[in-house]
Parts: sequence; C-alpha cells; structure tokens
Amino acid sequence: MRSRRSILVNSLGWFFGLVWLIPFMGVFMTAIRPMDELLNGWWNLSEFHPTLRNFFQAWNHPTAPLSRGLVNSLEVAIFATVFPIILATMAGYYIARYSFPLRKTVFTVIVLTLALPQQMIAVPIYELLLKMNLLDSYVGLILLHTAWGIPWITFFMRNFFTTIPYELEEAARIDGAGDMTIFFRIALPLSLPAIGSAAALQFTWVWSSFFLELITIYTPEKLLATQRIPLMRGVYHVDWGVLSAAAIMVMMVPIGVYLVLQKYYVRGMIGWSMK
Repeated sequence: MRSRRSILVNSLGWFFGLVWLIPFMGVFMTAIRPMDELLNGWWNLSEFHPTLRNFFQAWNHPTAPLSRGLVNSLEVAIFATVFPIILATMAGYYIARYSFPLRKTVFTVIVLTLALPQQMIAVPIYELLLKMNLLDSYVGLILLHTAWGIPWITFFMRNFFTTIPYELEEAARIDGAGDMTIFFRIALPLSLPAIGSAAALQFTWVWSSFFLELITIYTPEKLLATQRIPLMRGVYHVDWGVLSAAAIMVMMVPIGVYLVLQKYYVRGMIGWSMK
C-alpha cells in the first residue's frame, strides 16, 4: 500500500514538474534562438543555432538596460528582506513566549492582514508616501515591503518558536540567563532553518514584486528589473527573444537565492513535520 502511494506521489510530482517545465522551455528556446527559427514552433529543432545575442541586448537595452535594473532590485530586495526578518523574528518570539494584554487580538490582527490585497490600499499608500516625501525613493519602497513582510514573517516565526521545547529556556533561566541571552544564545540559533525559509520567500516576493514598484518608483534611472522588462517592448515591434532573455535573467536571481538557502529551507520543513 505504501509503495503504491509512493509511486502515485512521485508520478504526480513528475507530472506537475513537466507541466511547469514545458512553458519554461518555450521561453528558454525563444531566448536562445533567432526569431526566424521559431516561426514553426519552438519545439521544431530542424534548425538549431543557439545564440546569446538576446541576453546581451536585454542587458544593454537602449531604453531600459537590465544591468542597472538588477542592481536596483538587489539593493531594494536585500534591505527589504533583512529588516522584516529582524523585526518579525523578535516579534514572533515575544508572541510565542510571553503573555501580555490583548495577545490574542494582536495575533488575530496579524493573521487578518495576511489576506489584505495590495491593490486595496494603493491610494492610501501613495498619499502617505507623498506626504512623507518618500515617493520615487528606495527608502519608501523598502519601508513598504518591510511593513508588508512583517505580519506573515511574524506569523511564520511564531509558529516555529512554539515547536522549540520550553524546557531549554527554563534550564538557561535557572542558570541565570536573562531574556536577551536566552533569545540570542538559544532561540535564535535554533531558528536559523526558519529564518532561512522566511528569507528565501521574502526575497523572492520582493524581487518579483511589480505593483508596489509601479506606484512608487517612476524615475527611469531608478526603475527596478521587473519594471524594465515591459519597457523593452517596442511600439511597432515586439522582440520576444529579448523579452524572454530578460525574464530568464530576472528569474535566475531568486532561484540562486533559493539554492543557497535550500538546506535551511529543507531543514525547517522537515523539523516542523517531525514535530
């Protein structure tokens, strides 16, 4: 029975993997092949002359060079990942370990904010940043992503800290350790798998974000990578090879981040399932 279930799960995994891989192969083939070879379909390999021309054109695009966009996105994504991770980790630990008035209410509000769509608060966000003189500023955008990331990371980290045996902290407290020592010397090292998981997810979401950037950043030199890809589309002609190459280059960064943090991500997931 277990072998049949394993075969079924693996078969479904391979099926969904192929479903995702097929359109990606179309984008990849469009990026590395001349357009005249794609007229009969990207799967037609009767003529196959791969080239990196589209990648170089996207990297040095005259209207919206992706080289600058990647640097801008990296600058925003790093700070918009580090700041909410630091704040939400401490908040999640406090909610998980300490009692305070309206604790359940605070936690309920945090959970409810996870369902709040960005489009619903676009106008208040724009007006707030305008009054604070933070429009068209990376500081304003980083603050937005930080505010948006804190609720879900707090929820994420709170759930992780509840899986850590409280007896470990009690033993340290009996030995004379204070709250800060317990957090930094015991809770924080044990939470590295969860932090790695949250960092990978937050970085990916910030890197792939488009809506918040669209309403806050508009100076051509400051545009992020996701904003520059649509600008590569010409008025009378669309070079799908350049667009596909740009999309792949933007996609590779969060994939690389996930590969770097993969061991922490897997350890976090396995640890929770074992618990």
